[in-house]
Amino acid sequence: MVIDDSKLDCFIAEKIIRNTGKCESIRSFLQARDALDHIAANPVDEQSHTILLVDIQMPIMNGFEFVEAFEQLPQEITRNYTVYIISSSINEADLNKVHNYRSVKQFLNKPLTSNNLSVLLG
Repeated sequence: MVIDDSKLDCFIAEKIIRNTGKCESIRSFLQARDALDHIAANPVDEQSHTILLVDIQMPIMNGFEFVEAFEQLPQEITRNYTVYIISSSINEADLNKVHNYRSVKQFLNKPLTSNNLSVLLG
């Protein structure tokens, strides 16, 4: 799942993900709130695992606010997701802030590449 307010970045991420051949489906959201509502209302099968690629810089609800709200969801929901923060930010405070969240596995620099996505998709 790609959560990014840039249609172009969503399109590029989807294309790279599709080209890895390692994902059953890809879903993009331009608004973090919409993604959060979708996650809460549509729990994934316990046999499935979903990777969330979350941009930091978004209007209305930014990536950090999304993660804070995501971590408030029941563990039965959150345990089926792995969160990766994606950003072109080189702000050291942003990089350090990522470590404050238990659900965030890693920070990935934009633009996403097939190499770094292949690694995280295993």
